[in-house]
Amino acid sequence: MSPVLVDTHVHLFTGALPMAAHAWTVPERALPVEEFETLMQRHGVTHGVVSAMSLLADDAYTVAALRRNPRLRGTVTAGPGTDPAELRARCTAAGVAGIRFQWRRRAELPDPADPGYRRVLDTVADLGMHVELNVERDRLAPVLAGLCGHGVPVVVDHFGDPHPELGYRTPGGEALLRALDTGRVRVKLSAGYRFRPAAERLVGTAAELISRAGPDRVFWGSDAPFVGAREPTGYAAELASFARIVPDPAVRERIHHAAHDYYFGPAR
Repeated sequence: MSPVLVDTHVHLFTGALPMAAHAWTVPERALPVEEFETLMQRHGVTHGVVSAMSLLADDAYTVAALRRNPRLRGTVTAGPGTDPAELRARCTAAGVAGIRFQWRRRAELPDPADPGYRRVLDTVADLGMHVELNVERDRLAPVLAGLCGHGVPVVVDHFGDPHPELGYRTPGGEALLRALDTGRVRVKLSAGYRFRPAAERLVGTAAELISRAGPDRVFWGSDAPFVGAREPTGYAAELASFARIVPDPAVRERIHHAAHDYYFGPAR
């Protein structure tokens, strides 16, 4: 098989793009697609996955980046008021792999059983795509129950937000582990820098996820350009962190190939 290195979680945008009315922060720095392509070349990253960014007013820049570069895939945003025909048109654009529910920091937790969300999930499932999910650990259990009950494939962001002391010994963590057992749920080892200063705990955290799901349903993501980072980090640092938390190069290789197969089709 050809060597692959897949970053499954980046946010691409420029400082000139309009922000969403509900944006929780204004990023200090942007990551245009051209800059990410340079990072890919510099660090040997063969493919990337653009995560829909809730801070932006729309997905136009993401979709344009996907059309520009066949080595990119990505997710788009959707809500209960999204017209199914419009969502289908966006999801069938070149490079779109699914939708993202960015449900962190919500005053009220959305319900996947809501008729509007059911229409969204039906469209996603009909297209053979997935839901990317980012939500706090305390809210993860009911959301995963709703999504798994529907049957749509799910990719959970940022390790599933494990507790800094208890790990997955919380209702949300246990729900994630059960969901991984279904075979329809995957999880990203992404944004590890968010868990510092307890970064050393991520070795055990990653090992538990890989043991439970297997390396074929665990992905890696940098979370570049590291919006909201409390401590300085960079692309090389996050690649090095991945090598520390998953020290076996054969396992890392399987993780990258699994990501490639999921988002791009089997590598040849």
